[in-house]
Amino acid sequence: MEELQPQQEQQLNIELSEEMAEGTYANLAIITHSFAEFVVDFVNVMPNSPKAKVKSRVVMTPQHAKRLMRALVENIKRYEAQNGTIKDQEQVNLPYNFGTPTAQA
Repeated sequence: MEELQPQQEQQLNIELSEEMAEGTYANLAIITHSFAEFVVDFVNVMPNSPKAKVKSRVVMTPQHAKRLMRALVENIKRYEAQNGTIKDQEQVNLPYNFGTPTAQA
């Protein structure tokens, strides 16, 4: 009889370039979806400016979007346990039409 050896845990080495490590600031996320994917556009809206540019777009499967949601919920719980409740700001209605279905972030 053969003995089954436990599978070795694989490591994933993730590289982060200096440019990417600087990050990109965004104060608005626009989320749209189709049957096959979720699209998250990260935007930096400047006060008193009628234009805003998408700074980054992330496209993912519905399964990965759900995993991201769970990870965000878990991390917000940890953050609030250490730093107190994050207060919601008043909802701002943006008069911009991004040519996509209405979404909330």
